[in-house]
Amino acid sequence: MDATNKVLGRLATRVARVLCGKHRPHYLAYQDTGDFVVVTNADKILLTGSKGEDKVYHRHTGYPGGLKSVRAKDLAVKYPERLIEAAVRGMLPKSKLGRKQLKKLKVYRGSSHPHEAQKPRVLTLPVRRAAS
Repeated sequence: MDATNKVLGRLATRVARVLCGKHRPHYLAYQDTGDFVVVTNADKILLTGSKGEDKVYHRHTGYPGGLKSVRAKDLAVKYPERLIEAAVRGMLPKSKLGRKQLKKLKVYRGSSHPHEAQKPRVLTLPVRRAAS
C-alpha cells in the first residue's frame, strides 16, 4: 500500500483487515489467515484535525522514571514507520496471534522496499465520495 496523502486511521484499518485475513472467504478468528503487507511512503501520511498536536504516544525504557512521551507530529517527522505500526497494533488482537500478525507488517519511509522479488500486488483504499 502506498501511504501518500492517506489518512492514518483509514490506512491502518485497511492494513489491519488484510493482516487478520478478514478479506478472505475462509477467515477464522483464531487462525492466522492474513497476508503480508508492505506500506511505502510512510513519511507522507496525513493526520486530520489537531491530532498532530494533541495525540501523544508513550513508551517506557524499563528504568525507574523512564516514561518517554512524544507528540504525533514529532513522531511523524522523526519515525513515521512507528506511527503506522502503532495505529495498526491497536487494531489487532492483543494475544500471541496479534503479535504474529504484526510481524507480517513491513513499513518503509520511502517508495523503495526490498520485497520486489515477491511481486507484491498494490492495494488501494476505496475512494469515498462527498455526500450530495
